[in-house]
Amino acid sequence: MLSDYSAFFWFTAITATLFIGIGKGGFGGAIAAIATPLIALSTSVPEAAALLLPVLLAADVFAVYTYRKTFDAPNLKRILPFALIGIIIASFFFTRFSSNERILKLGLGLIAVGFVIFQLTRTVILKRFESSKPSTFWAAILGTTAGFTSTLAHVGGPPMMIYLLPQNLPKDIFVGTNAILFFTINLIKLVPYALLGLLSVSNLSVSLILIPIALIGIRIGVFLNRRVSQKGFTYFIYFMLLVTGLELITGHSIISIFAR
Repeated sequence: MLSDYSAFFWFTAITATLFIGIGKGGFGGAIAAIATPLIALSTSVPEAAALLLPVLLAADVFAVYTYRKTFDAPNLKRILPFALIGIIIASFFFTRFSSNERILKLGLGLIAVGFVIFQLTRTVILKRFESSKPSTFWAAILGTTAGFTSTLAHVGGPPMMIYLLPQNLPKDIFVGTNAILFFTINLIKLVPYALLGLLSVSNLSVSLILIPIALIGIRIGVFLNRRVSQKGFTYFIYFMLLVTGLELITGHSIISIFAR
């Protein structure tokens, strides 16, 4: 029942969904990384991930349509099989720890903090790979990692940045490859989510309410991308994600104190 959700839940869900839309609209980089950790402050990790999957798919349709003619097929063929392995591993992780919310929130918090660390140090990390040619080894490591973190927290971007950015692909090819890759990954994730019982009628009802908010966020993102500098906003999001991740790791309320 929709009435079972608290006001704090709706605050986190609407905020997270707007961030997803703004990111898909091309503003703020990978700000959608905050979405699952933010909602997980007010509900369980599996439910947070399940609520956002239909929202992400709806937003992905916009990105895929926009970049449907500009993508790198060889990279997709190389990465997707390993991403599938990561999805399967994450599904077993959900199954193994479904009754232990503390472990799930700890894992999600570590992913969130790890994302911030990566974003702040990615110049050094990417430099390590800049002279490397795409290889099956790194496709396996990074593709599997992307599938795992995308399934658990909808945060698969950093491993793919490490793999794709050193290739110096044209911007539209890079964005299009990511758009099609994660749309495909999100479609595949529907299967384990359904098998794990995460796609309930209640969850889908909430997702249907949030999808229009994501579309509004996309329009906001497009608008901001043309008129506002991204740097300050991006660092604000990273700060929020860091605080959210630390709250999930420690179990102590930080953001929720101010939001209630």
